[in-house]
Amino acid sequence: MQIWPGRPYPLGATYDGTGTNFALYSGVAERVELCLLDDDGSETRVDLPEVDAFVWHGYLPQIAPGQRYGYRVHGPYDPAQGHRCDPSKLLLDPYAKAIDGQIDGDPSLYSYTFGDPDTRNESDSAAHTMTSVVVNPFFDWGHDRPPGHQYHETILYEAHVKGLTMQHPAVPEELRGTYAGIAHPAVIEHLADLGVTAIELMPVHQFVNDPSLQEKGLSNYWGYNTIGFFAPHNGYSSMTGAGQQVQEFKSMVKALHAANIEVILDVVYNHTAEGNHMGPTLSFRGIDNAGYYRLVDDDPSHYFDTTGTGNSLLMRSPAVLQLIMDSLRYWVTEMHVDGFRFDLAATLARQFHEVDRLSAFFDLVHQDPVVSQVKLIAEPWDLGEGGYQVGGFPPLWTEWNGKYRDTVRDFWRGEPSTLGEFASRLSGSSDLYEHTGRRPIASINFVTAHDGFTLRDLVSYNDKHNEANGEDNRDGESHNRSWNCGVEGPSDDPEVERLRARQQRNFLATLLLSQGVPMLAHGDELGRTQGGNNNGYCQDNPITWVDWDLDEAQQSLHEFTRRVVHLRRDHPVFRQRRFFAGAAEHGGESDLRDIAWMTPSGAHMSDEAWGSDHAFAVMVFLNGDAIDEPDARGEEVVDDSFLLLFNSHWEKKQFQLPGAEYGAVWTAVLDTDGQVKAGREVRSRGRVTLAPRSMVLFTRPPERELPGASGSGAAASAGREATRIAKGQV
Repeated sequence: MQIWPGRPYPLGATYDGTGTNFALYSGVAERVELCLLDDDGSETRVDLPEVDAFVWHGYLPQIAPGQRYGYRVHGPYDPAQGHRCDPSKLLLDPYAKAIDGQIDGDPSLYSYTFGDPDTRNESDSAAHTMTSVVVNPFFDWGHDRPPGHQYHETILYEAHVKGLTMQHPAVPEELRGTYAGIAHPAVIEHLADLGVTAIELMPVHQFVNDPSLQEKGLSNYWGYNTIGFFAPHNGYSSMTGAGQQVQEFKSMVKALHAANIEVILDVVYNHTAEGNHMGPTLSFRGIDNAGYYRLVDDDPSHYFDTTGTGNSLLMRSPAVLQLIMDSLRYWVTEMHVDGFRFDLAATLARQFHEVDRLSAFFDLVHQDPVVSQVKLIAEPWDLGEGGYQVGGFPPLWTEWNGKYRDTVRDFWRGEPSTLGEFASRLSGSSDLYEHTGRRPIASINFVTAHDGFTLRDLVSYNDKHNEANGEDNRDGESHNRSWNCGVEGPSDDPEVERLRARQQRNFLATLLLSQGVPMLAHGDELGRTQGGNNNGYCQDNPITWVDWDLDEAQQSLHEFTRRVVHLRRDHPVFRQRRFFAGAAEHGGESDLRDIAWMTPSGAHMSDEAWGSDHAFAVMVFLNGDAIDEPDARGEEVVDDSFLLLFNSHWEKKQFQLPGAEYGAVWTAVLDTDGQVKAGREVRSRGRVTLAPRSMVLFTRPPERELPGASGSGAAASAGREATRIAKGQV
């Protein structure tokens, strides 16, 4: 077969319309064979003729998209020194843009003999592993452009490609569970109508379906087991033909962008699917084990693991850093995604042992002209020493705020001594982010996510029920800060069900009316349950799929969620870009400017009131006349003002609205219990009784007008809009 020298860059297989350039990095290889596979599994091997700066490369004319290929890397096999080259294993290209097939668990995938790990297994793995695919880079994007939503205008929606679409009745069966299913008009209409601005997809990089789970009749459903950092997962494609998943993924992004919805990917750059020293040889391990993985210093035959998965990528390796940055840029420039959520991001900061805010990875991201301009969301922890880093990431980054989740859960289940921290979380968590120059948008607020109870299960179970996972209920978090409202699991007691419905509305309203960036977990707006399973990582079945067959209560919850999302969207007072002037003090003169915290009696909160073990109720004044920031066009902003009344106590509570200096008349907008009807007017110093564990929202129109506006201008219009919302007309 004819082969030319080709080029060492870009890495991977690059089709140019005439042929394909192949380039592979290995710092230890002595010889690299490119293996071209036919449909019948026959293999043609070609030695890559050139090596420059440890990159082996060659160009093959007439090799076109759809060609399946892999590598065999000849070099040292010496685990005690950290080397595991094994030419008997067909290896995936780390830069493969598409991957075909799945592994089947055959012993040939392993470089040792089962039962005797000190002996070599040189069985050929080609018939039992995945293969890389040459892809066609050309795609008609038309007029596609990123929606470009600013963080303070963002509503995140965490979703699973399969789980969101698998049971949707309007999605054709052949499209369910696929990228095309996400792009279906019925799914996009649901997201757009709800008010979602960005869908955050759980892992869609090619991942491995663990044979150990398959033997139990389970699977790696979540997908946090990446093997291909450039390739869309082939199991989510409705199209046949090697490499077609790339085109389908791009079509999905294009359709979501047309609906003004951004696409954010949950990415796993902290480890790979090859596992620990007993794992299979699929790609990196056989190419350059010590160059890609962090090994134990005094025992290179073992892997340094801060992820709980068996290995961690070596974040001080130039090859690893280049791989990650090339991957991120590829997904932005070629696949048009709008941002990333980084799984176990603290591991990415471990250039040496400790988590380091000044690590090389952050430096590379900060200076990169492409990656630095998209949304960057950290899961700010890992399992290693010092791994919990909420509030510790540098500028440009936002973070999943685990402290927000824990505090809001504790407040609504009635835990004592939570009021002060609840106020901090509601107002943007300035205690976590302001000292580093960041703003409320650094906080990704969430109450539930894929990992843990769904919202419905959060109010229905005290304990996890993970028996279906086959681990004797030992897996999953045991301390969930949940409360079952008096009955564990399903209940036919109408009082219990009413309380659970109210608690779900409390959580949703709190989340959506907090400063910061809210994130909903898919199906929470529909009352989705997993039957108490808080670790559905291996349940690819109706346990984790969204059930779209809604009863009356679920339809009501959906409409409530939609209404509060739109309330947030329409009122900048709930999504300010800067911290409140008094947010860090919880009382005093500074609070009167833009925010005020009051007791149920209408008095300002004192230090004693904040410190009370028995404080379960608070009233918050948000001053729409005092928004100290311009809008996107640089114009001054005036909004309605709001009173938020919270009662997390198990008994009803009477509130007295503040004096006339805050507003003469207040109009009820929503009540999570329903006793205070929308449109009800209450004058200053008037009294309102809140049901146990409920919240009520009141509004009044602005008291000042924008410069140049008349009585029929901006302020009056805002006032009329508030009245329409209060009366349920929108």
